[in-house]
Amino acid sequence: QVQLVESGGGLVQPGGSARLSCAASGSIARIDIMGWYRQAPGKERELVASITTSGTITKSNYADSVKGRFTISRDNAKNTVYLQMNSLKPEDTAVYYCNVGALAHDPALGAYKALTSWGQGTQVTVSS
Repeated sequence: QVQLVESGGGLVQPGGSARLSCAASGSIARIDIMGWYRQAPGKERELVASITTSGTITKSNYADSVKGRFTISRDNAKNTVYLQMNSLKPEDTAVYYCNVGALAHDPALGAYKALTSWGQGTQVTVSS
């Protein structure tokens, strides 16, 4: 099982910045991908950014709407992913969810398997 704890977010003025964190814990053998999604009222959940690390190679991916404004990073030693959000706009208002794909121990199986886990979500509101 993988547990995710998110922090950050809140009310931010347009043009301001915020930083989200998501720490993964549990019987994790390997984290393959970490990312952030968001869901605004009345809209579907969408990918904001994701990051993968293989050896010394790190690849990140961003939604077009946040390119140049948001930066995703990862601390492998802490199993933590961050999302630095700059130049925030009202349309960035949403609940942000952490998502992790990992090889972790499944107690029901008594074995390791690929698991996808979601955080509880954190509200980011961009408004003056």
